[in-house]
Amino acid sequence: MPSIKTIAIIIVLLIIIASNTFDLINDFATNESTWHIVEEIIVISLALTLIAYLIHNLKQHTVHVQALRQELKTIEQSLQQSNTRIHIARKEYSNVIHQQFDDWQLSQSQQQIALLLLKGLSFNEIAAIRDTKEKTVRQQASEIYKKSGVAGRHAFSAWFFEDFLN
Repeated sequence: MPSIKTIAIIIVLLIIIASNTFDLINDFATNESTWHIVEEIIVISLALTLIAYLIHNLKQHTVHVQALRQELKTIEQSLQQSNTRIHIARKEYSNVIHQQFDDWQLSQSQQQIALLLLKGLSFNEIAAIRDTKEKTVRQQASEIYKKSGVAGRHAFSAWFFEDFLN
């Protein structure tokens, strides 16, 4: 869609062309000097050239905007596909984590704490979320580490993430 400014310029140029064309016809009828007729023809030619340039520029702009819209559409589709793949991968990874918890025979309570540990929450934060004492969370975390065969919190988290680093 052309801007109001461009439309206004084209309208002004059309008015110039119309008035100078009328004046040119009148000049021919009244045998005006050749120089004056040449001036009128130059003004009309310049106005026509400017209109042609503006129209050409508008067409180029339209093509460019259409290309940008297509590129945006392609990027949005790619982003949607990436988001879908990430969602599927996140779900699959969550299933793997829960399967591993089952393999370690973690209780439901221990699984909840294990997930919160993997999310990086402190024992105090986990205790507050679960409405229990920090000591209870520490004891359950120790059981989780023992069942999983790791030495502590960092090793527990690393157990789930180390394969991504290779």
